[in-house]
Amino acid sequence: MARDRGRFTDEFRESVAREVVEQSRTIVDVAEKHGVSVNSVSRWVKSYRVAHPEATDESLTISERDRLRELEKENRILREENEILGKATAFFAKKHR
Repeated sequence: MARDRGRFTDEFRESVAREVVEQSRTIVDVAEKHGVSVNSVSRWVKSYRVAHPEATDESLTISERDRLRELEKENRILREENEILGKATAFFAKKHR
């Protein structure tokens, strides 16, 4: 059975690789999202990093990126809760007068 070589455009390959590199998503997640094999996405990411060395952030490991994502989510939730508490405080202070 002949393989369907070159069925993805260069733009598609680059956008998938950018999603992994710039959004700190895992190769497996991006591959599943786009219906592409993990090996293909891995190759595309490697070639993207070679072509765009300024875009790569090798200072963080995947576990560090996951932790950063968790902390950003927690920070967003805490800000929302703080905003709600501030509004509630203003409401009760206004009602008390």
